Amino acid sequence: MYAIVETGGKQYRVQEGDTLYVEKLPLEAGQTLDIDRVLMVAKEGQIKVGSPIVDGAKVTLEVVRHGKGKKIIVFKYKPKKNYRRKQGHRQPFTQVVVKSIQA
Repeated sequence: MYAIVETGGKQYRVQEGDTLYVEKLPLEAGQTLDIDRVLMVAKEGQIKVGSPIVDGAKVTLEVVRHGKGKKIIVFKYKPKKNYRRKQGHRQPFTQVVVKSIQA
């Protein structure tokens, strides 16, 4: 059984027991979150597709930890004008584990 859920403006294909890195959530480690933005559920060969969401479907996530991703470098320059700007960025994330899928 798997589902496609939407959180943080992104879509994820999840199964029970999966570990995901999603956009930072305002929860503490150990807390649970119920996501009702379930776009599709597949169970034993039967597929339910929502328009846009599946009614009554819910995915339960448990927050494991928070962190920051790898540093990326943002470099801007204009040729022949001596204009150079270097900036780094680390995107915050939340690591979650899928506890259950209800459809």
